[in-house]
Amino acid sequence: MGVPKALLETDGEPWVVRAARLLLEGGCDGVLVVTGAAHEEVAARLPDDPRFCDVHTPRWDEGMGESLRTGLDTLVRAARGEPRAPALDPPGDAALVSLVDLPDLDERVVARVLERWHADGSRDDALVRATYDGRPGHPVLLGAAHWRRLTEVVRGDVGAQRYLDLEDDLGPPRNLVEVDCSDLASGRDIDTPAEMDQ
Repeated sequence: MGVPKALLETDGEPWVVRAARLLLEGGCDGVLVVTGAAHEEVAARLPDDPRFCDVHTPRWDEGMGESLRTGLDTLVRAARGEPRAPALDPPGDAALVSLVDLPDLDERVVARVLERWHADGSRDDALVRATYDGRPGHPVLLGAAHWRRLTEVVRGDVGAQRYLDLEDDLGPPRNLVEVDCSDLASGRDIDTPAEMDQ
């Protein structure tokens, strides 16, 4: 894209702010923003609001798996009450993972995924993923019982996909719940400037 996606703007709103706002509007209690390139500039764009905090992943250029690992590791440390963890009040029983480059994601998608989690008992071993016409997408809800194991298996460009789809030996059986959101959004992300106009 030529610049960090978090700093791109739509209607004057930085993508990082939009993504964080949608999570709150959809029902999240707080937002942990994982920053990479231009992390100080990205963090400075976040509203002065106690529901937001940020953490920097120094190996951001290795891939989105590093960002996910950093975010989950931060939540694990916060749950333990470690003093170096950002102030998260409290980290909760699940994390809803989303991206900044989802142009038509809105708070209704976030709310639908959270509603399914609550309907199933708000369990800390839950895994809930939005899908779009049968394709996996974001947001993805990761129950707290999975955070520590995921920090061990996500690296570089290897995200949570294999873990979610049980494609390897990564621990006890998991039940992934998929929530169709294709009536609300496309699930597409933006990777090139040409895609911004589509």
